[in-house]
Amino acid sequence: MTQRFCKFVLEKLGWTCIGEKAPEKTCVFLEAPHTSIWDFLMGYLYYRSKGGHLRTMIKKEAFFFPFGALLRSMGGFPIDRSSPSKAILSIVHAMEHCPENETFHLVMCPEGTRKAVHKWKTGYHTIVQQTGAPLYLTIIDWGHKRIGVLEKFEITDNARADTDRIQLRYEQENVIGKHPEKFVTR
Repeated sequence: MTQRFCKFVLEKLGWTCIGEKAPEKTCVFLEAPHTSIWDFLMGYLYYRSKGGHLRTMIKKEAFFFPFGALLRSMGGFPIDRSSPSKAILSIVHAMEHCPENETFHLVMCPEGTRKAVHKWKTGYHTIVQQTGAPLYLTIIDWGHKRIGVLEKFEITDNARADTDRIQLRYEQENVIGKHPEKFVTR
């Protein structure tokens, strides 16, 4: 899909786009809330409308014929959720060995599922620390039809404290998921 087409679709659907694509070669985006499979498509449309291309971790079970090829073409790559540490190591390796002429802009959902969870996952923190890539907070706010990059977020050495601060930031932003009952910030 072209940049103009994606922008046109978002406008026709009544969405307001905030922020811009990241200027860095590698970075990590945290996307919340994640309450619907539609979040993937909306995030894809947003970042393509900004001229970027995201990479997204998707459970390996979703890569069945014919959808596997489509998901890969949209930046998805299969993750084996039975071994989170191996998944994180493979992402760190891919980011560190990204070809010079490519970007590696990874989007992650800290909730780790579309169900309501109180304690978000911290794998993003390990990736950011090990690669030195910047971290951005992004939203898909179905209630206010806002989508995009909120801000760059500086992490510390304390993954749990940083994640708590991030959850508080999303709470302050008053974002609403497609299925509001599935989004819990703290």
